[in-house]
Amino acid sequence: MAARVSTAAYLGLEARAEEVQCQITPALPAFRVVGLQDKAVGESRERVPSTLAALGPPLPPKRITVNLSPADLPKEGSHWDLPIALALLAAGGRGRS
Repeated sequence: MAARVSTAAYLGLEARAEEVQCQITPALPAFRVVGLQDKAVGESRERVPSTLAALGPPLPPKRITVNLSPADLPKEGSHWDLPIALALLAAGGRGRS
């Protein structure tokens, strides 16, 4: 199942529209974040699943791919964790998309 969450990223005082897309597919378990990201966004692979597991049932043992678009704009900071978590919940059928 796939899900999309709209969000915003800030570049100085300017906000730009961005989107987080998440897809869960039956395959070997993996969690990938793709898009032009810095180290803090890449670390969300560890923070988001562990937080969601603490709040309820753990994530399914499937391949999870998170796409941060548009891919040509840099993504920085840990504020991406919430949109990633919301997209992951929606893709897993635990939320509304």
